[in-house]
Amino acid sequence: MSSPLSPAAVDALRARTPGTRSTTHFNHAGASLPSSATLEAIHAHLWREATIGPMEAGVAGRQQTERARALAAQLLNAQPAEIALTNGNSHGWGAAFAALGPWRLGERILVGRHEWGGNLAVMRLAAQRAGATIEAIPSDADGTVNPDALEAMLDDRVRLIALTWMPANGGLINPAAAIGRVARRHGIPYFIDAAQAVGQFPVDVVEVGCDVLSGAGRKALRGSRGTGLLYIRQDFLSRLTPAFVDTHCAPLDANGEPVLRNDAARFELSEASLALHCGLANALQEAIEIGIGNIRPRIDGIAQTLRRQLAAIAGVTVLDQGVERSGLVSFNVAGLDAVSVQRRLAARGVVIGSNGVPYTPLDMESRGLKQIARASVSYLTTESETGKLLDEIRALTRQQSTGD
Repeated sequence: MSSPLSPAAVDALRARTPGTRSTTHFNHAGASLPSSATLEAIHAHLWREATIGPMEAGVAGRQQTERARALAAQLLNAQPAEIALTNGNSHGWGAAFAALGPWRLGERILVGRHEWGGNLAVMRLAAQRAGATIEAIPSDADGTVNPDALEAMLDDRVRLIALTWMPANGGLINPAAAIGRVARRHGIPYFIDAAQAVGQFPVDVVEVGCDVLSGAGRKALRGSRGTGLLYIRQDFLSRLTPAFVDTHCAPLDANGEPVLRNDAARFELSEASLALHCGLANALQEAIEIGIGNIRPRIDGIAQTLRRQLAAIAGVTVLDQGVERSGLVSFNVAGLDAVSVQRRLAARGVVIGSNGVPYTPLDMESRGLKQIARASVSYLTTESETGKLLDEIRALTRQQSTGD
């Protein structure tokens, strides 16, 4: 039975995370703090490149690439052949979307209201060129995407269902598996953006029934920027032709014809940061060793407590929706825009995030929100850090009420 990490275990993890000694970090949903071992893995490969040559060091780096692939498959309940290593969540998601091929007049894309703005940009460009449409699936009163409403929208023109599992603008968790059951019944491709889910929430690609799932290394996994994971269900791979290839993912045969790889690595190119792959492999190993079953309840407990304490502060409005929630806590402070809140807290040594409409445009516009402040927690977050964040927000609200 899983349980939150003990204080002693958290202290040990923090001792191995240099950033916890220099910052009060509440922007783990933007990018979390890597461990010393992850940093050392990256540095060790860069040193190999510097001392024996980058190409020669590539032998060891490629071994770590394959280790990262196997660990990612273990984390997601996939097969290694179904995992591609990318340079980020948006890159992986966009590459898979582009590989679907050209769109046609009248075809439909159905998305959750919380779809990531970068994904919408990719979809809208393709839809505008072809005369396809993008439509939002209705949400329940609690904000989550409604699977029954999705089913009522389906017809033979629907070519893709896309869902952002955990939105960037708050703690809501969408019913990914329930949406997947609808998609599977009707044989419609199903893409999941799991950038915020991977590393803080159990992700089982078989259970959720997706064809494609993208994740980021820099968020809850505590890997480096410039790393990401792309899962592609093996039986779906043949339907995807990458928009760009090279001799790694589509080597030429004896006749000079490109032959696409028969695994997800058809979405990888020969030029990649092997040093970052080394770091990602270590970050994945750490996540597995800690256990998502232990990580999830700790993050949930911290986030729930933070929401209650923020809601008790006069002048603060907590904006999170959903019943089951993630470690992203969204709020606004009366009289201050979110960027000002972020900057003022940063001046006091507390790091949070802020999101505008472009991050999640359909949801922000639907709810009449222009900006949100976002405090995202990790299993590394301590009670004293939460106390400091709350104290500084109370100070901001007092300043607003007195006009200082």
